[in-house]
Amino acid sequence: QVQLVESGGGLVQAGGSLRLSCAASGDIFSPNAMGWYRQAPGKQRELVAVITSGDRINYGDSVKGRFTISRDSAKNTVYLQMNSLNSEDTAVYYCNVYWSLGRVYDYWGQGTQVTVSS
Repeated sequence: QVQLVESGGGLVQAGGSLRLSCAASGDIFSPNAMGWYRQAPGKQRELVAVITSGDRINYGDSVKGRFTISRDSAKNTVYLQMNSLNSEDTAVYYCNVYWSLGRVYDYWGQGTQVTVSS
């Protein structure tokens, strides 16, 4: 069983910064991809950023240049540094770990709320 525990969400003013962390535990296969997705009220879940074991990174268009994803593979932990936050970044942020080994293994955290006040 795999568990993902997110931390670091909260309330921040527009223009401010937050850092999210997600620690994964359990039977995790490597190589894998760890990432962040978000879902705002009334909207579909969308990609924020994903990073692979080989440090290949992909960002959602709306966060490019403002957010930075990183990982500590030894600790199975992924981080998301969020700068220049605006009200459109308000959402529940979910951590994800994914790998393919015969079949797809796809696990999600419980989500952490990020609220940006204008």
